[in-house]
Amino acid sequence: MHLLPREAEKLLLHQTGFLAQKRLARGFKLNAIEATALIASVLQERVRDGLHTVAELMQHGKEILGRRHVLPSVPSMIEMIQIEGTFEDGVFLVTVHDPICTDDGNIQFALYGSFLPIPSDSYFLLSPPSAYAPHALPGAIILSQSHGETIGINVDRRRIKLKVTNNGDRPIQVGSHYHFIETNAYLSFDRLRAYGKRLDIPSGTAVRFEPGDSKTVTLVDIDGNRVISGGNNLASGPVRDLTNGLGDEILRRLQAGGFAHVSEPDAQEPEMSEYTKIGRDAYVAMYGPTVGDKVRLGDTELWVQVEQDMTDYGDEVKFGGGKTIREGMGQATNRSSSEALDVVIVNALIVDWSGIYKADIGIKNGLIHAIGKAGNPDTQRSVHPDLTIGNSTDVISAGGMIVTAGGIDAHVHFICPQLIEEALASGITTLIGGGNGPSAGTNATTCSPGIRGIEEMIIASEGWAVNVGFTGKGNDAGGGAEGGLAKAVEESVLAGAIGLKLHEDWGSTPASIERCLDVADKYDVQVAIHTDTLNESGFVESTIKSFGNRTIHTYHSEGAGGGHAPDIIVVCGQENVLPSSTNPTRPYAKNTLDEHLDMLMVCHHLSPSIPEDVSFAESRIRAETIAAEDVLQDIGALSMISSDSQAMGRIGEVISRTWRTASRMREVRGPLQNLGDTQESDNARVKRYISKYTINPAITHGLSHIFALHFTDDTERFSLEMDRGLQPGILPNERN
Repeated sequence: MHLLPREAEKLLLHQTGFLAQKRLARGFKLNAIEATALIASVLQERVRDGLHTVAELMQHGKEILGRRHVLPSVPSMIEMIQIEGTFEDGVFLVTVHDPICTDDGNIQFALYGSFLPIPSDSYFLLSPPSAYAPHALPGAIILSQSHGETIGINVDRRRIKLKVTNNGDRPIQVGSHYHFIETNAYLSFDRLRAYGKRLDIPSGTAVRFEPGDSKTVTLVDIDGNRVISGGNNLASGPVRDLTNGLGDEILRRLQAGGFAHVSEPDAQEPEMSEYTKIGRDAYVAMYGPTVGDKVRLGDTELWVQVEQDMTDYGDEVKFGGGKTIREGMGQATNRSSSEALDVVIVNALIVDWSGIYKADIGIKNGLIHAIGKAGNPDTQRSVHPDLTIGNSTDVISAGGMIVTAGGIDAHVHFICPQLIEEALASGITTLIGGGNGPSAGTNATTCSPGIRGIEEMIIASEGWAVNVGFTGKGNDAGGGAEGGLAKAVEESVLAGAIGLKLHEDWGSTPASIERCLDVADKYDVQVAIHTDTLNESGFVESTIKSFGNRTIHTYHSEGAGGGHAPDIIVVCGQENVLPSSTNPTRPYAKNTLDEHLDMLMVCHHLSPSIPEDVSFAESRIRAETIAAEDVLQDIGALSMISSDSQAMGRIGEVISRTWRTASRMREVRGPLQNLGDTQESDNARVKRYISKYTINPAITHGLSHIFALHFTDDTERFSLEMDRGLQPGILPNERN
């Protein structure tokens, strides 16, 4: 059986669609993935029948599922479904816009080809209208009322109104940032008065002139360095006074090129205060939310309010046909690769520990180069000096999207390579931990032992597009009471370990803790610790004493993942301790406790037939401390969340469980009013929680000089201080 890759993908689509049909037949409402797969797979079967045209299937796709068959948020999430099918006359694309647009759909259409029984309509009651309200949907946007219903564009610039006629026999469409003097020769208008100007319309839009049409348009001065480039080379160069012969020279070029020109000496020049305005709703639809607008984070109870917009109203950069990022317009000309960005991410809503703001993000040499206003400094206002878009620049559009720093998982058991794909798919781009593959030691501890263990893991990771840091085994008392560094521990750091890990399964005794911290002090690396659940060498106070006021990262500081029973959680109150949670306990839910016993029995090679092993496991699972962990994360006493991947955590859920915790705390504890949050805005809480898998682990493990977002030296421009908790055990409030 020879299948093309796309045909193999269709088999996966069919399996997913059939699974969705079975769930629908059982009377369960579908989620977005299930609904998409069901509609797409049914359409593929209709294509195979050979009885329908593309146009017929485009309509049929809108009649399969109704709002009653899916969860309330699904209709708004699925704006379009496209499938490629083999019709009798070839392979064609079927596009279904707004596929779930009726209440009832047709359940028989939905189960077409499945031979499953038709369920009763009583299973599929419509949700109340409030469930479909715009503010109740995931990612909802609430427009600012205090910042006005309109937004002014191209303010404080000179304008002129000119009559323009299309003398050609074909339509002419002119984009917002096209130098108007350089337009099609068949457009007749006063070109000299259009010198140095462009259309005064929203950035990336256009004005269309049909054959024979005349219309009056408003032009506005270009900004920035005011340099004309491109077009028909009629007026290239810096914009200057048209006297001293320049106007005559341009007229000669116009005549030589056959460009229509009609003088309009009485053209109206509006006052600068008479700038163009567009509705806030239209602006947000084109460029995403701006200052004062509120955005719901997914389906959580968290809302963020945009604090600042670094783009310039009227000079936003957009890519596409007739849009802004074209040569001489939003793309600068005659710039070398060294002067321009490699990639620019435009119109992003950035959610970061440092602020919640709208900006463009420039990438150069594989790193974030600058954040601010990108574009062409020759024609646009406020372009950041390090954010020039040139011929060598590619574009990623982020309008209407949220951009965050890549996540850091600081507790990874490197058991198998598949965890890297799972991490990347969830937004984690940096993995810190240890192990050497599927060994007993790796399953239980995050240690890459010895020189060879470190070197082989570094080599093995080179083929993956992910940042990795490996921790060496720190459990070695070295020369004992006589002092002296542990030889193998020191060798691990010299071999390339990013830090060291102390784990009770290797013996986290006070002696080994002290020697490990000695090595870390010498080489300026971090130590992470899984403390002594058995209380074998002493209680938690003994371990804290062995730290000696030195900074250390305590894993799963609540204790379910391991550590002094039952009171390891007290380390969160130590100023020198940087505590983290692992995600199996995030947040405390009704099923949290039930999964844990068997999970840790497997991870730590314990036997249910040995009473002491069972007691050891049970001592780690405490509903009271898991519930307290939620609150400690919310007040900042716990500063990080990681996975403990496969031993006991889930690497693909670091980010999702962080926000589940934040949302749960918003429901239970209300807004963080002491940090400036209100019933309508949760900016401070959002900054606190995004810190838990970005800047906080970066600082903890010495990576903040690489992974922190640097867009400004003036952090005071934000209305909320970049507070990450400022409780005992929280990271220092550094400005990186």
